[in-house]
Amino acid sequence: MWIFLAFLAVPLIEIGLFIQIGGWIGLWPTLGMVVLTAIVGTTLVRSQGRQAMNDLRRSMAELDNPSRPLAHGAMIIFAGALLLTPGFFTDAAGIALLIPQVRDALMRYISKRVEVQSFSMGGAQYRETRHPADPTIIEGECTEIDPENPPQKGDSGWTRH
Repeated sequence: MWIFLAFLAVPLIEIGLFIQIGGWIGLWPTLGMVVLTAIVGTTLVRSQGRQAMNDLRRSMAELDNPSRPLAHGAMIIFAGALLLTPGFFTDAAGIALLIPQVRDALMRYISKRVEVQSFSMGGAQYRETRHPADPTIIEGECTEIDPENPPQKGDSGWTRH
C-alpha cells in the first residue's frame, strides 16, 4: 500500500513543483536547473561511489563487517537514480542521500529493525562480538586431531634440511 501511495504521490509533487517553480523563474531556467542537478549529481555520485567502493574493499580485506559500506553504496546508487529522475523533489531527496550524515542517520534508523547474525566470506566466517576490544584475546580456529588416526608424518614444508 505504501509503495502505491509513493508511486502516486511523487509524480503529483513533481508536477506541482514544476508548475510553481516554472511560474516563478520561467521555463528555461527551470529546465536548466533540472539538467544542472543531473550533471552535478552524477559527478557527486561518481566520487562518493568510488569512496564507498574503497571502504568496501578495505572492510573485505580486513575481514571486517561490510554492512556499513554496502549500505552506503546502496544509498549512493539510489541517490544517483533519484538525481537522474527529472524533478525537484527527487533531486532534493537524492542530494540528501549524498550527505554522509544523512546516510548514517538512515542506517541507524534501519539498523534498529535489522540485525546481522553472521556473514561469511570464502572459508572464513565473521560473528559479531559484543565484548570490548581486548588485546589479550586472540580469536582463531582449531581442528581436533583424532589420536587413533594421527596425520601422516612427513615434510611440512616449513623447514628446509
